[in-house]
Amino acid sequence: MELDAGKKAKSESKNSSEVFASCSFSSLGLHPALCDQLKERLGFEAPTLVQAQAIPVVLSGRHVLVNAATGTGKTVAYLAPIIHMLQSYDERIERADGTFALVLVPTRELCMQVYEILQKLLHRFHWIVPGYIMGGENRGKEKARLRKGVTILVATAGRLLDHLKNTSSFVHKNLRWIIFDEADRILELGYGKDIEEILGCLGTGNLKSGSKDISAVNSGVQKQNLLLSATLNDKVNHLANVSLENPVMIGLDDNMSGSRTRNVSLETNGVDIVKESRKTLDTSNEEYKLPTQLVQKYIKVPCGSRLVVLLSILKHLFETEASQKVVVFFSTCDAVDFHYSLLGEFKWTALQRKTEVSQKFLGCKMLRLHGNMNQEDRKTTFQSFKTDKSALLFSTDVSARGLDFPKVRCIIQYDSPGEATEYVHRVGRTARLGEKGDSLLFLQPTEIDYLKDLEKHGVTLTEYPILKLLSSFPVYNMKQPASRFVSMEMHPLLIALQRALESFVVTEPKINKLAKEAFSSWVRAYTAHRGELKQIFMVKKLHLGHVAKSFALKDQPSLVNRSIQKQLKKRKRNDQRNDKQRVKSKKRAIVKS
Repeated sequence: MELDAGKKAKSESKNSSEVFASCSFSSLGLHPALCDQLKERLGFEAPTLVQAQAIPVVLSGRHVLVNAATGTGKTVAYLAPIIHMLQSYDERIERADGTFALVLVPTRELCMQVYEILQKLLHRFHWIVPGYIMGGENRGKEKARLRKGVTILVATAGRLLDHLKNTSSFVHKNLRWIIFDEADRILELGYGKDIEEILGCLGTGNLKSGSKDISAVNSGVQKQNLLLSATLNDKVNHLANVSLENPVMIGLDDNMSGSRTRNVSLETNGVDIVKESRKTLDTSNEEYKLPTQLVQKYIKVPCGSRLVVLLSILKHLFETEASQKVVVFFSTCDAVDFHYSLLGEFKWTALQRKTEVSQKFLGCKMLRLHGNMNQEDRKTTFQSFKTDKSALLFSTDVSARGLDFPKVRCIIQYDSPGEATEYVHRVGRTARLGEKGDSLLFLQPTEIDYLKDLEKHGVTLTEYPILKLLSSFPVYNMKQPASRFVSMEMHPLLIALQRALESFVVTEPKINKLAKEAFSSWVRAYTAHRGELKQIFMVKKLHLGHVAKSFALKDQPSLVNRSIQKQLKKRKRNDQRNDKQRVKSKKRAIVKS
């Protein structure tokens, strides 16, 4: 996507990179061998802003709350100082000593990613043993690894709690660090109670400023907890209150960034950066931190044209720059499966000369990733997309948090992310560590107020020039020429492509079934919007016939649709009843006054 970030963004990005041009990992106090691994195996020539702020604070032993944009190197910001401190013990750590550091993550993919980074950083420190436990893996094999001993353990919350309760050979008496990575996502996935149980099992819960950790006193181990989150909310604030003791806060507002950078130096060792560290966080209108080099655009598309517009944009992206990575986000697993299968088989000759051999509409490598896939397939997809130089990934929000896919050029949010925090995490898969990146948000005309919701958080998008793109395609086998002044719905390219897709889906029973399932689950997901978003994503404004077109279905699926129609009618009756009650209440109030 050839988009210009603008002179301002380039200037800000340049200034941001120059802040720590004279800073190095060794000047932050890290072991020389560890500094070499950061450069040789992870490609860090110098620390990022977050790393330069956080590493000295972690080395000081203080509890830390880090709020920073995605793609800023937060993982290294906590792993590097912990490895430095572990290797500096007078007596070398042995596996029999058990677990010293515990990293909690929300998803299996992020668990594997943190583990891989650990392996690279520990190349010169072979006596420090990394390991991971997560859902979907063989529990018996995990138990055997824990019995032998794992120095730094990366885990998902559910599986960790299981082992804490049922694996007696899991040694954690020397546990010193607990890290909550992507804490907001862990809590959004419903692991709040599990986290409290985990803290209870480990004896580190309900910390208050000035109180002592009894388990730490008894074991003689100084406990240190770290909490990292790209966004803040009430649940994260609660977790911070129960797990962190007088924490240092890093990156919470841009106005203090200068003073914090000065305080986080080797001389002060990060002490007394924030005095009011127990202050409750107000996040209702929090401004989200996004990379300045990220170009953000939206496209207003009528519901019935969504599919053909998506295919046109993908075609343009991979023909303009064949070697690139693109991620398309969907709201449901069924939608991922449908689009993956459709584009894996669909052929269309209107964009080819008659002499050319019929080819697939998209010639790029395609992958899919969602929570209903088995663990091996998820692993394979994750590793493949990381290493491939060019690929298209269809995914649910399972890919939206923390995952570092190198060189992702563009993020397309085909289905709305809902909460503004989810928008931030999705676009965070691109423009990482100073790289350029583009994002594109699909909105229906009735959903355009969602842009105002994003603006409350300092996120501004500009419109994508779709008609200009459509006019750029060389159409060989169409009688009606494309006009640059025609409306989107009536554009001959989109009309012809829609007909071809519908004809293809109706003749392919497997894909036709996937289309109906995707249609059904998409409508259900659309009804699930909560709070103020219900006023933007209104189910009663949906034209289900147009929704069917967006899944290349000629007719609205009747069998699949009966239960949905009942839900919509019930919701409509409830809305009408509520409106009448509001009118009556207003009349009563007028009469009383």
